[in-house]
Amino acid sequence: MSAPETCSVHAALLRGVEALGVTVEASMSAGIPGLTVVGRPDAAVLEARSRVRCALTACGYTMARRHVTINLSPSEVRKSGTSFDLPIAVAILAMTGQIPRAGLDGCLFVGELGLDGQVCPVRGAVAYEALARQSGLVLVGAGGPWFPEDASRVRCVSTLADLRRGVGSLPEAAPGPEPLPRACAPAALDYADVMDQELAKRAFVIAAVGKHGLLMVGPPGAGKTMLARRMPTILPALSEDETREALLIHSVAGQSLEEIAAGGRPFRAPHHSVSLAGLIGGGRPVLPGEVSLAHKGVLFLDELPEFATNVLQSLRQPMEEHVVRLVRADGAYVFPCDFQLVAAANPCPCGHLGDEGHPCRCTPSQITGYQARIGGPLMDRIDILVDVARPDSHRVMAEEAGASSAQMREQVLAATEFRRWRVSRSGGGTGEPQRRWEGFEPGARAALEGAARRRALGGRAITRIAGVARTIADLAAHERVGADDIVEACVYRSRGSI
Repeated sequence: MSAPETCSVHAALLRGVEALGVTVEASMSAGIPGLTVVGRPDAAVLEARSRVRCALTACGYTMARRHVTINLSPSEVRKSGTSFDLPIAVAILAMTGQIPRAGLDGCLFVGELGLDGQVCPVRGAVAYEALARQSGLVLVGAGGPWFPEDASRVRCVSTLADLRRGVGSLPEAAPGPEPLPRACAPAALDYADVMDQELAKRAFVIAAVGKHGLLMVGPPGAGKTMLARRMPTILPALSEDETREALLIHSVAGQSLEEIAAGGRPFRAPHHSVSLAGLIGGGRPVLPGEVSLAHKGVLFLDELPEFATNVLQSLRQPMEEHVVRLVRADGAYVFPCDFQLVAAANPCPCGHLGDEGHPCRCTPSQITGYQARIGGPLMDRIDILVDVARPDSHRVMAEEAGASSAQMREQVLAATEFRRWRVSRSGGGTGEPQRRWEGFEPGARAALEGAARRRALGGRAITRIAGVARTIADLAAHERVGADDIVEACVYRSRGSI
């Protein structure tokens, strides 16, 4: 009996942080021998024709001496990437009877082929696994460590030759590393290494508890970068849902997954020359940017005034909504970006404005222009501004021990637990006390009203000061916000420059 003339297998494409199902249909017909791919393929998909031919030959298979047509359905969606190599090859082999057809209908094939027939991994493995799980399929792809919810639903194929006995003979995927408890996670960085910056460390604890944006202003060499890079060591551990979301975004972007799977929060520190697409997302194909790669983690922007103005101002909406919406000709893309912003800046172009012992040589117009690069609307969305002075040389040389990451983490965890208890005690409503003002003592409300009147604060600024004060009260395990909490919160917005 001759081999069937048609065959179809399940494949997928990436769109944003999701994988969409695609059906790969293969058909043979009379005519000049060759391979045609239709269904709106891009250049990478069209190149699969050469890769598939070479891979089949290298693994001992034969290419039919007839014309083969491959259709990628639905045809209205643009197909991109190299993940269609494996499903195209499988469809051809099944159609020509060179591999068993049993079990193919229950599998989702994803992979790039080498010229020697090796199956190579592609970005977006976590997204493909999620689609396979939702569709009730078994994901078949390249070998190596995987990070799915259920590794038993993933089959690994290292080369096309492995398919001779059918998909049922393929081995299960090797699961990725188990998440480590935060206390057991390796910490190469520690706040104990940062000398004479206890006030700045206090600001970082407040920011970690309340997920507040933080901007450090100080001269070069004061330790701003050291402080920022140690931020993940004091943050609470990722929950299972947060880990899953972070793994999905990093997988779609083609980033390493080991650190996140082991329990570490993302930390992204793009250079100030980053483009708008690099920070927010975009390109061709559309990929998540740095703000999305920092989802559930920290986005550190060093030398903040050096970033392009349009790049900085593009942060305003993502900081408020925690999502990035990109509209392109082929549709809209949505990327989550619930990040914590930590930024650092010099007070002036030379960096020595207000620095004792180092006179500033900048003119007033240079200072004003430099500070204006950040922009008022973005500054209004940053909750905490802290001055980071140059550390005392005697204390640095004496290596006086300050607060360590372990000590600061204990404060963060205790305050987080108190906040959770306080919200549950108040009935667990969606509105926080700083919005309803019921958790404020009369003296605190009077202090906030006085500060808002003197500084002509807008509604957003008032709400953010109240939010920081609520966090300070949580650190002290106070159910109600006091006047002292308002005063300290106002200090973090009282800088006259920047």
